[in-house]
Amino acid sequence: MSDMEFTSTAHYKALGERKLVGSRCKSCGKLFFPARPMCPECHGKNMEATELSGKGKLTAYSVIYIATTAMIQAGFDRKNPYCAAVVQLNEGPSICAQVIGADVAHPETIKIGSPVIATFLDRGEGETKKTFLGFQI
Repeated sequence: MSDMEFTSTAHYKALGERKLVGSRCKSCGKLFFPARPMCPECHGKNMEATELSGKGKLTAYSVIYIATTAMIQAGFDRKNPYCAAVVQLNEGPSICAQVIGADVAHPETIKIGSPVIATFLDRGEGETKKTFLGFQI
């Protein structure tokens, strides 16, 4: 896995394979997700690919009623809102993603600190099909 390129193409390819791949700096040990070719902490370029567990906890969230174009295309709007959240992975990095299984009609039931696990959301068809990261609550 250490021969992986740290590009958005490689990131989406890994998601399509149902993998969360981050990068760890061999110089200072910091871990990042998504993977990046340079460490923003020590500016080192000696990075190695690291597969992450996909387990984490909810640290912040919002129920979104006014969707972006991509989310409108996925079927979300004022009548069908979705939950977007910041998730801290067990390995340390935080990531923003859609949360599946949250009761968006009753956002008061969504609890900070709830355990979540990565899920992979396929959107589009044929050559436009792309896999996105989400988290199941």
